[in-house]
Amino acid sequence: MLQLGFTTAILPDLSFEEVVRHAAEIGFDCIEVMCWPPGKSKRRYAGITHIDTSAFNDDDASRVKSICEEHGVSISALGYYPNVLTPDGEESAATIAHLKTVIDATSKLGLSTTTTFIGRDWTKNVDDNWPRLLEVWRPLVAHAESLGVRIGIENCPMFFTNDEWPSGKNIAHSPAIWDRLFDDLGPTVGLNYDPSHMIFQHMNEITPITDYADRLYHMHAKDVRLDKRALDRVGILANPNDYHTPKLPGMGDVRWGEFFSALTDTGYRGPVCVEVEDRAYEGSLEDRLSALRQSYNFLKQFIA
Repeated sequence: MLQLGFTTAILPDLSFEEVVRHAAEIGFDCIEVMCWPPGKSKRRYAGITHIDTSAFNDDDASRVKSICEEHGVSISALGYYPNVLTPDGEESAATIAHLKTVIDATSKLGLSTTTTFIGRDWTKNVDDNWPRLLEVWRPLVAHAESLGVRIGIENCPMFFTNDEWPSGKNIAHSPAIWDRLFDDLGPTVGLNYDPSHMIFQHMNEITPITDYADRLYHMHAKDVRLDKRALDRVGILANPNDYHTPKLPGMGDVRWGEFFSALTDTGYRGPVCVEVEDRAYEGSLEDRLSALRQSYNFLKQFIA
């Protein structure tokens, strides 16, 4: 059936082996491992390096596999979530180069999926982003395809505050854009679907599961609470952080029973990974581990 896991970004102060050990102790089946280049991002939940893919070799792969086998925890995907379409040319080139190493390491570990963002020049509209998007992504897709690796794109708009205004830093935030991406980039590209990102866009979080059943390559489990009173005050054109708050699964507005009902109906049998971004659980390492335990206990009721 489904495999329950978590995204390792919430445990930045632990080593890979320590993360795997905690995953096993809680009962998780798998982890989505963050693979940022060391020390290269200050964004929250970014810059986390549990596997350094920049010089990843066969010995490294053997060590990672051995740790996973020892604790009975698998890797669902290798994750790296930069903005490869940033208008800063030097930054873009560096993120593209590192993403290729993550894809390479995914293959070397015998895994099927790399998870990431498409990215976006947030100062431009969708049509004006598209030529460069294809220029950057077609070679990346060809590289992944040559290694038998799929790319799971998370559907987060990456628009929260003035830093991402006016249109966010990840263009793959809606079904209309997914259709365009899939038509132009082919079956190597699919979704790392997170239902919470539909909630604050005032979209149905369940229908994409059935509408894109053949493109569900990986799943995130994060909840979000929409503050209708705040929204009535600031309006839909305000920055999203003014009216929504990420929460642990079961503590927000995602309809988890319907979510898992639709997901299992599609025949999906892959990973569902908790992504903890709830500030109420970030005070200490023990708070973050408690967030993972609480998320596990809530979601386990839906997973045999």
